Amino acid sequence: MKRVLNKKVLFGLYNDEEILKDAVIHINKDDDAEIMDVYSPFPVHGLDPLLGLSESRIHIAGFIYGITGTIIAFSFMTWVFTADWPIIFGGKPYFSAPAFIPITFEFTVLMASVGMVVTFYLVNGLGFGVENPYLHDRITDDKFCIAFDITHSTKEQIQALSTLLEETSAEEVHTKDI
Repeated sequence: MKRVLNKKVLFGLYNDEEILKDAVIHINKDDDAEIMDVYSPFPVHGLDPLLGLSESRIHIAGFIYGITGTIIAFSFMTWVFTADWPIIFGGKPYFSAPAFIPITFEFTVLMASVGMVVTFYLVNGLGFGVENPYLHDRITDDKFCIAFDITHSTKEQIQALSTLLEETSAEEVHTKDI
């Protein structure tokens, strides 16, 4: 499935994350420039507040998935060892909560991790068969990128954004239709 966005994007490439953060600060001072997105090959600490992004809520989803895994594992083992197949192991009673702890813990971790991965993929529109457009081959390798949506911009606005990127030490400035 190929996405058709019909966007025109102006982007600048940077070599260092500190230069990128300084560029974001400089661009945010300009009222006419609205950053569409920033791409980097690894997480850049301190970039989210500069872009005005709120904290991710995936840890809340992880907690919910973990609690669900705990309840499922503990309930299943309780049902199996007290109602469905009651066998005394080593003199322990049918309901032996300390014996359930290792499996409950492992199932909690499994549910939380798998749930967070699935949630991450769904929220970000990733998955099997999805071909996401990319701006430049080296963005995921060693370059950092600031991108602007210039679909409905005039030539003067595009020129102003290009100049702004060059002022912030962008190594390369390109436009691309995605």
